[in-house]
Amino acid sequence: MASGKEIRNKIKSVQNTKKITKAMEMVAASKMRKAQERMRAARPYAEKIRRLAANLSAANITDYKHPFLTKKDDAKRVGLIVVTTDKGLCGGLNTNTLRVALSALKSWEGNGVTDIRVTCIGNKGLGFMQRLGAKVVSHVTQLGDTPHLEKLIGPVKVMIDAFQNGELDEVHIAYSRFINTMKQEPQLEQLLPLTGERLGTPEGTWDYLYEPDAQVVIDELLVRYVEALVYQGVAENMASEQSARMVAMKAASDNAGNVIGELQLVY
Repeated sequence: MASGKEIRNKIKSVQNTKKITKAMEMVAASKMRKAQERMRAARPYAEKIRRLAANLSAANITDYKHPFLTKKDDAKRVGLIVVTTDKGLCGGLNTNTLRVALSALKSWEGNGVTDIRVTCIGNKGLGFMQRLGAKVVSHVTQLGDTPHLEKLIGPVKVMIDAFQNGELDEVHIAYSRFINTMKQEPQLEQLLPLTGERLGTPEGTWDYLYEPDAQVVIDELLVRYVEALVYQGVAENMASEQSARMVAMKAASDNAGNVIGELQLVY
């Protein structure tokens, strides 16, 4: 049986751990509120540009058909954007997202997809894909607590350019959608080509005036739309990260308190 001194040292050690997890819980709670505000602030822009894109795809008011709106029946070359966190200690958030991504990769390989390219946003996803031996064509890490679009555009543009050049038939994105503080869901969504499910049904049809011409405006608009979707996914993932970390650290603090109580009884 352990001596009294050993038990005292163990109690002190667990108390120190509890202080750390409690501090991390408070920091995560503070960052979570800011991340949620940022995520909600990005939604109106994404919703407005989605309506514009939905109207353009449904109305067929121009002869020009953008490649982003053209669906291919048999996709043999697929791109995947994986959004994860840079840091750990956030429960099963990254594990759930990477499990969904891995399932998709296996499904595509089983369906005869010959070329799968991966873009990683976040250090955890990059490490996982490199260990898996996936074809990582671009990545960005160390985004901090605030997502900046200028940091995301470069890696995402690699995928967009590959799709526009006909090197890829589909592009998907995997991330964690923020539902509430206690619940975050891993999502796998098709980014390109833009489908009716993604765009939704337009509320009405409008005829636009284009300056200088329809092709230039639509090209620019749809690229901005895809970038807005990726930014929204990263913002959702960051809000999910802080919520999951706060919950995980609270559970760790509670467990530490239980261990301390048991050790004090033994002592």
